[in-house]
Amino acid sequence: MAFSLLLSASVLLLSSTFSGHAVASSLPFTNTTIPPTNVSIPHTHAPIKLINSSLIAHDDGCVHLPIVHSTNANHFSKKRGVQLQLANRSDIAYYAQLSIGTPPQPVFVQLDTGSFELWVNPDCTTVQGADAAFCQQVGRYDGNTSSTAKSLGTTKTLKYGIGTANITYFEDTITLAGTATALQAVQFGVATATEDTFSGILGIGYGKGIATKYKNFVDQLVAQNAIRAKAYTLALGSKEEKEGVIVFGGVDPSKFAGPLAKLPIIDANNSPDQVPRFWVNMNSIAITPPNNDTKVYEGSKMPVFLDSGSTMTLLPPDLAATIAKDFGADKEDDNGFYRIDCGLTSMNGTLDFSFNGLKIRVPYKEMIREVPSNPPACFLGITPSKKFTLLGDTFLRSAYVVFDLETDSIWMTQAISCGSTPAALGSVNDLSMVVGACGLTAEPAVTVSSAGGTTATPGVGVGGGGTGSDTNGASATVSTVVVPESPPGATSTAGSPVTSSSSRCHPMAVVTMAFALLALANMG
Repeated sequence: MAFSLLLSASVLLLSSTFSGHAVASSLPFTNTTIPPTNVSIPHTHAPIKLINSSLIAHDDGCVHLPIVHSTNANHFSKKRGVQLQLANRSDIAYYAQLSIGTPPQPVFVQLDTGSFELWVNPDCTTVQGADAAFCQQVGRYDGNTSSTAKSLGTTKTLKYGIGTANITYFEDTITLAGTATALQAVQFGVATATEDTFSGILGIGYGKGIATKYKNFVDQLVAQNAIRAKAYTLALGSKEEKEGVIVFGGVDPSKFAGPLAKLPIIDANNSPDQVPRFWVNMNSIAITPPNNDTKVYEGSKMPVFLDSGSTMTLLPPDLAATIAKDFGADKEDDNGFYRIDCGLTSMNGTLDFSFNGLKIRVPYKEMIREVPSNPPACFLGITPSKKFTLLGDTFLRSAYVVFDLETDSIWMTQAISCGSTPAALGSVNDLSMVVGACGLTAEPAVTVSSAGGTTATPGVGVGGGGTGSDTNGASATVSTVVVPESPPGATSTAGSPVTSSSSRCHPMAVVTMAFALLALANMG
């Protein structure tokens, strides 16, 4: 298998210019309009199940959507393959479910911060093995059976780091896996032919006027008032969790602790590839082994972009080789990967990625790809690249990231999960006031409030100091707080199971007040 198989399928290559943003790639690329085709793609796709609509919230100005890893048997059949080989890619990506058309047709698409467009209907005959089996389970859209479908009659070829898709543009209604509110006349692509792709892609990078000539999915969420703030937050979840969450127009304070650090997105004109991606400046990478003898790697200060569509983290060859050597790999294998001892997954070490104002510590286990072969095989989640420097899923699983498309900023901190409390942002200005809930604790609930949460007496925990205040600046003097509930099976920081659930996106003012009051109570 060539190295390119693990390069982000999401690294969309562009050769256009929009509103003064240079969008040129150093890689060979032709993004051309192709003649309309009438290609019939055979399909024997198994029926696809809708994600339980109680897990999704779409009110109060935000959309709270599960992100599912393909190894999650609750959503994808176990029949897709007994063993997952390194050549497979479908097992190492994250997916969101959309319902397209009238009546709704559910499809899974790969969630991708590294590209800009939504398209569906991959040709499963161009992939093999478990990838082909998985491809047949992602669902399929048929415009002929939708009463709201409209073919726009225009076509395009999308080329990625891996794979291509020839698409015809349609408009149709899109709902998010069972939500009541639908987006009308959303433009997306329906593939007429694809190569080396096993699912459609939901590109959630920059849209109209920057990377596309039309309003993309994120643009439409804003334009149709589904969200108030043009921002979204990403929490992929750990390897054990096998799913995470994306909140469009909001945050989930129960997925991190403390404040968020703000990083400016590098303007496309000044970025390494001159493409409007989520480029930020990284200060360093260090390794902290179990003995806590931290070593900072020379030459690790560089721009990197954040790409949920890329499984691996891509670094310059010399730096990747140096890190791999510390994991016991002297050289790449024939496929361009660093094979390492699987025993490292149980060791309490981290790779530490430093930025201005924060450090993300990635545990060894999250940085290692484990392949359940016989015997098991493990590979470092970093591969060498001379063309891209990006932080993929092996990094993003350990980070909580807010993509702020209004102020061109990334807000980020260490990921940690202590429940689920999605909260709508009134504006991106709220992000400077958001404090993560994990580490703040409360005593068991004593009454149920009319706001749909639980009124609890603040307990003792780790929190910041200061005087809590509401959005009008009034000092907080109450002794009980409204704490939005978490889903069944979630565990609080005190270790007790949370048994009640709520899928609502709570107003940010309520959630922020709740955690500010908890922090204040912890002080005294």
